[in-house]
Amino acid sequence: MARAGLALTRLLGNSSTFLSCGRLTSVRLSQDIHTDPTLYKSHISEKSKQEKQYEEQQKRNEDAGELTELVRDFLQPNEFYNSCLNIGVDFFCGVPDSLLKDFCAYVTQNAPKEKHVIAANEGNAVAIATGYHLATGKHPMVYLQNSGLGNIINPLMSLTSPSVYSVPMILLIGWRGEPGKRDEPQHLVQGQATPGLLAALGIPFQPLPDYEEGADQALLTAKHYMEKSSAPYAFLVKRQTFAPYKLKKRPTPEEFVLSREDAMKVVIDNLSQKDVVISATGMLSRELFEYRVTKEMGHEKDFLSVGSMGHTSSIALGVAMQKPRRQVFCLDGDGSVIMHMGAMATVGQSAMSNFKHIVINNGSHDSVGGQPTDAGNHDQFSFSTIAEGCGYKSTMVAMTEEEIAQCVMDMRGMEGPVLLEIKTRMGSRKNLGRPTRTPIENKEDFMHFLAIN
Repeated sequence: MARAGLALTRLLGNSSTFLSCGRLTSVRLSQDIHTDPTLYKSHISEKSKQEKQYEEQQKRNEDAGELTELVRDFLQPNEFYNSCLNIGVDFFCGVPDSLLKDFCAYVTQNAPKEKHVIAANEGNAVAIATGYHLATGKHPMVYLQNSGLGNIINPLMSLTSPSVYSVPMILLIGWRGEPGKRDEPQHLVQGQATPGLLAALGIPFQPLPDYEEGADQALLTAKHYMEKSSAPYAFLVKRQTFAPYKLKKRPTPEEFVLSREDAMKVVIDNLSQKDVVISATGMLSRELFEYRVTKEMGHEKDFLSVGSMGHTSSIALGVAMQKPRRQVFCLDGDGSVIMHMGAMATVGQSAMSNFKHIVINNGSHDSVGGQPTDAGNHDQFSFSTIAEGCGYKSTMVAMTEEEIAQCVMDMRGMEGPVLLEIKTRMGSRKNLGRPTRTPIENKEDFMHFLAIN
């Protein structure tokens, strides 16, 4: 792919004028432990902690001998996929999840293209699966993390319900925050509520067994229920149900030299002391938190969206509307923006001059296994074009440290809403931690920062 020049789009009525951004020569990332490229991993190239645990458990299984009650089973992704095919389920649609990443990786690489869709959000997946059933009469599978249950409640109640259109499908749900397991606060809340939510929706469910014969029997149970009731049936997938399966490495354009963390650091280094930051869920907020620790900056300027995927720009818009004298920077990811992209229309039409939207696009759901997003198709997909159509005043694209630094400085003085898309490679640091402050502490610090400035 030819290296495209950096362009800043200024919208003038129905026409666009392109102005080239200047280049900086003095911007460098500090070469400390956080930017050493040897510490970066791809979800698809390293032997993961999960794989090592799997190998250790396999050794313990061998040592158990005849004490079969001590054997810990794992469900092979290919075996479960074939078992789904055996009961007539051959269409898969959903949003990737870390607990399902091995199965999702297998489906991504082995299902025919017309039989697998990575959807924008979970409700979108249920609707696509419904269309598949209407066209074929067959039973589809929708996969999701339990945090996505909120996105599917409406289509489950008003579309697939036996009292409405009565559409059968299997819901494969990653059970984050399972009671009795260590997890993040937002997942613990969702995990506790998950069984009750499914019960309230009238959807029968069971934990997915982690061994082949048990999974086969569970699938037969689901098949018989769907044939009899023509309604959804759910499986809750616990931690480490599936054996590891690696997603094959996708080629990264040579011009995408930075990681998401590299890009974030350049952005932060070019903000002022009064600028406000709202960051998206996943690796981005974790990297931002650690960078503030490394630089001894404090965390009060940042609101970390530990959950609520897809709603980061809406949170930022609410802040921008009430703090019009402050520059509000929304640090977003491609998967997050796509999940609720309608928010861009609201942002664009708000005409908030202090709203600055930065989308770091690595073309993947990086925090849940590295499955591709539609934004990775750089020849066809353009956040800039979408933003322009929604009413953003200006758009920019950057790929290098110098371009990012210049664009951030430029956009601080521009009338918003403004969008900057930063194209990066996949992957995250091996030793990346999690925020050590609670969401409540983050909220209180952030509100205090907004109040005193």
